[in-house]
Amino acid sequence: MPEWEEEDGGGAGTVTETRTKPKVAKPRLFKVLMHNDDYTTRDFVVWVLQSVFHKSEGDAVRIMLHVHQTGIGVAGLYTREVAETKVAKTERLAREHEYPLRVTMEPED
Repeated sequence: MPEWEEEDGGGAGTVTETRTKPKVAKPRLFKVLMHNDDYTTRDFVVWVLQSVFHKSEGDAVRIMLHVHQTGIGVAGLYTREVAETKVAKTERLAREHEYPLRVTMEPED
């Protein structure tokens, strides 16, 4: 409930209202994870990272090599809705190109 104050000491003065700003919580972020497989080409993974995740060529190659060497890697960090959209778009592109590329998402710690 707002607090009301009269500036003129009680007469016909100006009435002001003091409000507190509500604190807005930051949305939870989700990691989009790419999983390595033996069939999806490196070039396709780099292309997906550039076209869907808007990575530079150098970053895309670095992420692709990390996924290839370790089995899994983070493609990006997004709000839930954006992460879900990027996962769905990547899976659709992989199916269209007949690749078994697996992409998942999980909450950031």
